[in-house]
Amino acid sequence: MVRWSTGLLGAALVAACSRTAAPVPVVASPADIGHLAGEWTGEYGSPETGRSGSIVFTLDSAEDHAHGDVLMGAPTRNWSAFQDRTIEPVVSGERAQMRVLTIRFVRATGDQVSGVLDPYDDPACSCPVRTEFTGRMVGDTLAGTYETIHVAGGRATTGQWRVVRTKR
Repeated sequence: MVRWSTGLLGAALVAACSRTAAPVPVVASPADIGHLAGEWTGEYGSPETGRSGSIVFTLDSAEDHAHGDVLMGAPTRNWSAFQDRTIEPVVSGERAQMRVLTIRFVRATGDQVSGVLDPYDDPACSCPVRTEFTGRMVGDTLAGTYETIHVAGGRATTGQWRVVRTKR
């Protein structure tokens, strides 16, 4: 079981305030938008790459878009125990090594979500990649997997992500 600390929210907000981030289009029915409404914080990680980071986004039920970012960190943690570890706040030394990735869009139908990040350069190879994610909502938790695909070579890596609604 993952235990979420309030420090994660503070760390994510210091790096990328979800309300000031660029709007993220959400393709969903009004009912599905209402189902996802709230403030969400969490983390992602890949045992394959060791890369990790924070996720923060806000969706207002009166809007057709969310505000949020993904904060990518250096490969410094052991992600083999991603499901079982305690999430800790990002310390200032790590924050300097992090980079903001933009969520391009999110699609939601019932308890299923999917989306894409804006393309970015993978720091490990300095090559362009694209990341797609899918997940499922259970209660106040959204969790799933992501795949990062190297545009030129087609090589793909995978990882897991999880966010928890901290406020409706």
